[in-house]
Amino acid sequence: MGYVPEHRDVFPTLSVHENLQLGVAPHPRGRTPRFTLDEAYALFPVLRERRRTRAGALSGGEQQMLTLARALLGDPDLLVIDEPSEGLANLVMTQVAQALRTLRDRGVAMLLIEQRLVMARDVANRVAVMGHGEVVFGGELAAFEARTDVMREWLGVG
Repeated sequence: MGYVPEHRDVFPTLSVHENLQLGVAPHPRGRTPRFTLDEAYALFPVLRERRRTRAGALSGGEQQMLTLARALLGDPDLLVIDEPSEGLANLVMTQVAQALRTLRDRGVAMLLIEQRLVMARDVANRVAVMGHGEVVFGGELAAFEARTDVMREWLGVG
């Protein structure tokens, strides 16, 4: 399992490349990793450009990309992503959402915890809405979008 925390948790004194190397998991002999450093850099080209930069000097969006890429290099079966859009400008949020769509299309299982409905809709196949510690809706995205009552009551939209 890979975890992308809300507060990013990069190693600020290490370079981008060093942070990514920390995420690389050892693989059993003969098994090819699903994600390589080159693929991480392809997914987030800004990280390649800034590979020698200390992670603490990156913008919040770049740190989010770094944390996501580092988690992928651990070759997880499930990626838990907590509030990836938190504190990000709309342009950077769009870049992160594009990367998440790419991962989804590659078959990466993700549990996305997100309050911004626009990002969740953009990425999710299934939706669960929680209220007061309970699941108040669970199902396919299309079924969720038809439930304006749930959207209005629990998300303040609709």
